[in-house]
Amino acid sequence: MTIAQVSQKYGVSADTLRYYERIGLIPPVHRSAGGIRDYDETDCGWVEFIKCMRAAGLPIEALIEYVALFQQGDDTLPARKALLLEQREQLAQRIADLQAVLDRLDRKIQVYDEKCVAMERLLRRP
Repeated sequence: MTIAQVSQKYGVSADTLRYYERIGLIPPVHRSAGGIRDYDETDCGWVEFIKCMRAAGLPIEALIEYVALFQQGDDTLPARKALLLEQREQLAQRIADLQAVLDRLDRKIQVYDEKCVAMERLLRRP
């Protein structure tokens, strides 16, 4: 696939894809004989993985480290797992924090609902 096709498929600009490759966020993409990026299934898998992890809020630095470890081979499996576990823990904490905020908003909205119902009752009285 060309960079334009990958860009369209994953909703990531071509500039972002080139940037991700340049900083090591995705491994070097295969190139055609003419030097044009030719994304294969593996390359697309990396783009999809990085897009998913970024959407979850993982920092670029952690993902660069993960990719670098991956490229070093299976000896880094424990380190990669530890990195992912640490990121998972941080994400779970952010989710818990957001859930607490959501719960507070729900309680606040409930108070407004109760006040609206009380106000409507007062307005209905002759």
